[in-house]
Amino acid sequence: MSDAQFDPIRPQEPEAAEEETGPQPSSWLPRWRRPGHGRPGEETDDPAVFLPKQPSSHPELGRVKSEVLETAGATNHVHGDVGVVAGSVERLVLNQHKRDVLEGIELDRGSLLERPFVPAPQWAAVREQVIDADTGRLRQPVLVIVAPRSFGSTTLALRLLVEYTASQTVLVKLDADWTAPSRGRLPLKKAHAFQLDLKHPINDQVSADFLDALSVHAEELRAHRSYLVLTVAQELWADHRLGGRTGFQIVHLHAAPDAQQVVEAHLNATGYTQLTTALQSYPSAQASLRGLTPVAAARAARTIVMAWQEHTRLQQSPSLVRADTDAAAHISLEERVTAALTDWREELDGRFGEVTGLHNSDNPSLTVEDRCLLLALAVRQSAPMPEVARSAEKLQAAIGHLPAQSGKAALSPVPSAFAGRGLRRRILDVGADVDMQDRVIFDRPAYGQAVLEYVWDNYDVMREPLLTWLVEASQSTSPEDPAVGALASLTVRHGTVDYLNTLGDIACTSKPEVLSAVMESAVRDEHVGRLAWAALYRWAGQDEYAPAVVSLCRRILNDASIAASTAKMAMVRLRRIAHTTRDAAIRSTVLAAFEELAQQPTGVMRLVAEVRDWQQGKASARGGSLAFLALMAPAGNGTPWLMSADAPDIDVQSAVHDLLSTPDTATEVIPRLTAWVRACATDPDAYARLRDGLLPSLRGHNMFQAGMALMQELDGISTSDGVSVADDFYHHLVDTRLRTVFPLKGDTA
Repeated sequence: MSDAQFDPIRPQEPEAAEEETGPQPSSWLPRWRRPGHGRPGEETDDPAVFLPKQPSSHPELGRVKSEVLETAGATNHVHGDVGVVAGSVERLVLNQHKRDVLEGIELDRGSLLERPFVPAPQWAAVREQVIDADTGRLRQPVLVIVAPRSFGSTTLALRLLVEYTASQTVLVKLDADWTAPSRGRLPLKKAHAFQLDLKHPINDQVSADFLDALSVHAEELRAHRSYLVLTVAQELWADHRLGGRTGFQIVHLHAAPDAQQVVEAHLNATGYTQLTTALQSYPSAQASLRGLTPVAAARAARTIVMAWQEHTRLQQSPSLVRADTDAAAHISLEERVTAALTDWREELDGRFGEVTGLHNSDNPSLTVEDRCLLLALAVRQSAPMPEVARSAEKLQAAIGHLPAQSGKAALSPVPSAFAGRGLRRRILDVGADVDMQDRVIFDRPAYGQAVLEYVWDNYDVMREPLLTWLVEASQSTSPEDPAVGALASLTVRHGTVDYLNTLGDIACTSKPEVLSAVMESAVRDEHVGRLAWAALYRWAGQDEYAPAVVSLCRRILNDASIAASTAKMAMVRLRRIAHTTRDAAIRSTVLAAFEELAQQPTGVMRLVAEVRDWQQGKASARGGSLAFLALMAPAGNGTPWLMSADAPDIDVQSAVHDLLSTPDTATEVIPRLTAWVRACATDPDAYARLRDGLLPSLRGHNMFQAGMALMQELDGISTSDGVSVADDFYHHLVDTRLRTVFPLKGDTA
């Protein structure tokens, strides 16, 4: 059950090496041939590679702390890297440090208790079944709730955890970012209560092997006074033999909460108690609520609020509609709420009935032209007449329709249109009105949504043309744009992403920003969010989709309220684009996204993690190198952050060397290195530290061309003593015997 609220109206450190002194020999010669070095086998002094680095002043960016080893015996024998030895231990939990453990968002108990909660009658029996009357806690550490979709099982699961776990227990809603359920991905922490939805039709298939492993996991949870509640979609629990394990309990929900009570609870919780009172006196509106699932009932509550807001607006503003018409301003609140909750199927069955070529006042069935007009109004609602007419014409073009022509003396398109009914007459026939300023009044948002859904559900051949038309009709990337809103609702209407893929084919090159906006709505939808993320992962491997995917991930990562698991999924898709693309422009967009992240503290942490994973061989070198480039932005004058005492624990020397050793990335890193040098050139101490830190990166195999290119870029920069920085680097890197062969000002091609 969705609990989304509508807007309320109410008030370790590396060892230090010795510092280099004086000019250093060129590493572009074999080591044993460099001046001052012996032949292989002879002892030689190693040049310095980095200056000492102080511990980071940002704990979250520093090295991961050592494990704490707690012992109970008097004699302790400690082997390995142990940071702390303590006097006692209950249990050492190791899997919380695993890279692939599921992540989630920590929930606030108070906020959960304030959410609307309406139990079905059967839920009381479920509560008695799963709660131990003596302890007031869940009987088993793992509880599995099997229920049809949209029955409110997630709401029930969270309510059980908030009411029947200790107040100090941390509540976490997990995100099942996996391809199949796995015990190894389940987190294990002391005094935690986890909730996890298994509703993906492919990735969440429950197997007997998983339940066997879950039984073992349950005992570990018990030892740590922790809990896990799984909510499983009924169709994923097809085998009755999946039960019968120890350590967890299985319950089935067979009834949903009363829809009207759910609506009233949502209205009351968001400050619309006056609408609750009004609804209780509207029998016809109540009839429209019967049989709705809790998710649909929550949507109905938002619809009622929208109807009330529109009613209030019209009552408080002068009507533009002529006084002799049945103006929308004269409709009572009861009529407006009832109309908003009506599904309109009977009326729409008439309007989309038999095929008709000419309009007949005795036959409500609309011509094709008028059906296109009605759809245009359904999307745009009230709008100027010329805009409505053009929109309807574009839809006709999208479906390949031309006005019907009969006889040999068929009229051309313009005379044919002129011989038919006028636009105003057609507008009146489809249920709209026209005011004195020639503006169409179609103040029926609920009816318009019903029209769109009716056509979508009943005319499969119309779906792709509708998507094409709506993409073209979109005027912005805001969710408030009528076309974007219609695309977002229709493409995920039946809980699948098949038509998101169709939309991707249509919009990925023509309007990637619109596709990105629709996908943002999809990934935030609790029912299809994971399916949408899976589609984005496939798209991330295709260059034509990359702009839309990058755009979405940038918006997600720039949202300070997103959960860590959501940010992780966005980072994974950016990493995939960086790894697969060979298009320099697309790579630049990923770099731009990373540079935006580098402006946020949490973003810096994510980029540092990317660089560490790259250097440890756990992630793509192409993605990790972009993350490092993004972190290279200089902050004002002085020592660059990555070379300062506050820098994170990553191997800057190795990263710079790797980037310089490849021609493509060398062109990306050299301007940043140049900016580093320019920023601290006037500070003798800072410049010396930076130069001595960069010199080791410029020595080694295949570094000649990159080194010369860097020195060419440094030409024109001088230190505070007036020394050319390019000459300084040149004299430190190039052996005196080679300078006549490779002059700094010469041709390096």
